[in-house]
Amino acid sequence: MTEAPAEVPAPSPTRNPLKRLYRWILSWAHHPAGTWVLAVLAFLDSSVFPVPPLFLQVALSIERPRRSWWYAFVDTVASVAGACLGYYIGYALWDAVGVRVVGEIPVHIRQKIELSQFQVTLVYSFIPMPYKLITIGSGFLHANLGTLLVASTIGRSLRFFTLAWICWYFGARAAAVIEKYFNWVMLAIGIFVAGILVLTKVVLAK
Repeated sequence: MTEAPAEVPAPSPTRNPLKRLYRWILSWAHHPAGTWVLAVLAFLDSSVFPVPPLFLQVALSIERPRRSWWYAFVDTVASVAGACLGYYIGYALWDAVGVRVVGEIPVHIRQKIELSQFQVTLVYSFIPMPYKLITIGSGFLHANLGTLLVASTIGRSLRFFTLAWICWYFGARAAAVIEKYFNWVMLAIGIFVAGILVLTKVVLAK
């Protein structure tokens, strides 16, 4: 039996472009192709596409909290499958595609992949950083594909299933809070992401 979307009061019109984008993403939860779009975004995010799938995963999960775990599973499987494409791009298509997608790979990232591929992949597959940098970079450096897939499966699962738990636990309450305090929520997310980026840069630069 298909779960009905969570009951959320009808939103008032807005001119805020970010809020309109958020509502557009949320609308996919009511579209029959929503899950497929999530899978495609997750697959491409690991190799060539610049938009992370977590926004759609959260939108789908908030609208249908009991399906949060299914969306996390779809995200994880598609993302790890996309890592194979990213690896191939770096391995065989670096000059034609790879360098255009991620640019030159920083020296310290190359060294980290060569010395600690599992740990670096695990970190990058969990935090809000360009995951494709690791998948394509691993292929370019001819690093071990098995290590990439195992570490990615663990890291991506932790990332997507943590989001699933949050959405399952808060459900419609989260949707109501985001709708009511959208600007503050966006500010908090921005500060959080900026903090993670700075912390990651400091740690990986050591």
